[in-house]
Amino acid sequence: MASIAQVKRRANSIFYGWWIVVGGFTVQLLNGALLFHSFTAYFVFLQAEFGWSRTVLSGAFSLTRVESGLLGPIEGFLVDRLGPRAVMRAGVVLFGAGFILLSLVNSILTFYLAFSIMALGSALAGFLPASTAVANWFARRRATAMGIMMTGMGVGGLLVPAITFSLSTFGWRGTAFGSGVLILAVGLPAVQLMRHRPEDYGEMPDGEKPPETADGAERPSPQLDGLTARQALKTRGFWMLSLGHSIALLVVGAAMVHQMPHMVESGGLSVGLAGAVVALLMAVVIMGQLIGGPIGDRINKRIGIAACMVVHGAALLIFALLTNLIGAVLFALLHGLAWGVRGPLLNSIRADYFGRVAFGTIMGFSSLIIMTGMTLGPIFAGAMADWLGDYRLAFVILAGICVAGSLLFLLAKPPEPPSRVPAPEPYREPTQPSGVPVRSG
Repeated sequence: MASIAQVKRRANSIFYGWWIVVGGFTVQLLNGALLFHSFTAYFVFLQAEFGWSRTVLSGAFSLTRVESGLLGPIEGFLVDRLGPRAVMRAGVVLFGAGFILLSLVNSILTFYLAFSIMALGSALAGFLPASTAVANWFARRRATAMGIMMTGMGVGGLLVPAITFSLSTFGWRGTAFGSGVLILAVGLPAVQLMRHRPEDYGEMPDGEKPPETADGAERPSPQLDGLTARQALKTRGFWMLSLGHSIALLVVGAAMVHQMPHMVESGGLSVGLAGAVVALLMAVVIMGQLIGGPIGDRINKRIGIAACMVVHGAALLIFALLTNLIGAVLFALLHGLAWGVRGPLLNSIRADYFGRVAFGTIMGFSSLIIMTGMTLGPIFAGAMADWLGDYRLAFVILAGICVAGSLLFLLAKPPEPPSRVPAPEPYREPTQPSGVPVRSG
């Protein structure tokens, strides 16, 4: 059995960037399990109790995307200046409080209020600050680390059957209240692992050895590679990546919110079986993210993302014509693989193009464009279903848009090599992350 000294030595050999991945993974899991993927299950129960239309319910989910997008530039600026931990801590508190308030709603007004608070919290504690931290702590293995962190969202999707069981057993109010408590209990410790830049702690990305000064002492570089937000906004790559990402989330958002109603109504599946298909989808997403990360560190990311968009389109066309379980499973396999592989490629390519110096702010401005897709997708599919009586035409149209969107990524040529600019002076956290060793062995 290993001694305490041996355990400490092993801990000291772990590059702290991997603890950043663990913290981001945990918060992504909570977001995916309790909100992002489970809202499609709440959809069925809320509609049964209140009789609200698909458009009204879809609007609440879309509100979360609008709020996240509008908040993006401010959130990105705060993450670049204060670091991800402070921002994510506030987000977890609001996220949990929003779920507790959801358990008390009895009108459309309070329903939308609860979702507004949840949206604010999930954004502040969500992907933007976590991905900024990962992008700062990794360079050569950025796509791999990003892919592992992003699997938290997919693992959360695997818990959709458990959420569905809870909704059926304890009701949607009890499930919402319990979710709020769980977010606070697990999320707050997880965000304590988050740190801003490795240079603040005497480290370098990927655990590389810091450069030596003339006297032989090891010190991190005082400069970071990258474009400022103003410079990035003037590049074609920024706009092509942002517009393409918006189209990707247009179809992901529409499918995510409406997949269970479509499988129940058009495919003849039970709610429980539809939940199992969603779980299969998330399992394939996880596999795709784990594969996509290492692949993304080795291939032309633009080509890979464009290919994934074509597969997304094929999956949606199959889903549009859904009549049985076989079609639902085929959709889950193709859509999940494209979604999983695309994620780490698309999010790491921004750091490749624009560098680390203002990554959070650049991501924040990009979210203003991205949110239009995630906002309009669910509303479009819901309104089409309310008008025509089913989702078929909506998914056919979305499939065509997705394939056309692949061209945007082919046009997203990288900007000129990023210049070296002085890193901004952020809020300085303690020189050693408390409780977890920083230095690599």
